[in-house]
Amino acid sequence: MKYIFLALIIFSGIAQAKEYKAIFDCSSKNSGYIVSRMFLVERTMDMIEKNGDTVKFALTIHGSCAPIVSKNIDEVIMDENNLANMQKARKQLERLATKKGIDVTVCAMSLNANTIDKDDVLPFVKISENSFIDTIGYQNDGYALMTFK
Repeated sequence: MKYIFLALIIFSGIAQAKEYKAIFDCSSKNSGYIVSRMFLVERTMDMIEKNGDTVKFALTIHGSCAPIVSKNIDEVIMDENNLANMQKARKQLERLATKKGIDVTVCAMSLNANTIDKDDVLPFVKISENSFIDTIGYQNDGYALMTFK
């Protein structure tokens, strides 16, 4: 009887655990805002996991946010304040991808618009023909859309 009760308690805890799925979409040109959001993504992830729930996060990058994925970010962003913020954001982006398992995708059209060669994209970043399609796909798979505008 003890074992049945123990099994029910354990199963009850597992059954109540939630899975949080979100697709973060970054197109902002405000480097200070971008860096703050990158850190907030990790804090949010940690809070969810602390409660025993699971997290599946992904990040799509397009528009003015695209320089964050360039290996040569200092050649793409000339303003020193923006460069410092984007370097912090990029370091956090790399941590999110490599340590936290977040899938990162950049839009090829945005790379082109920002004159970033595909060979200059960080190795952990997937290049998509059109990141809108990826974002829609994530939404269709049950991911909540969170924007960095």
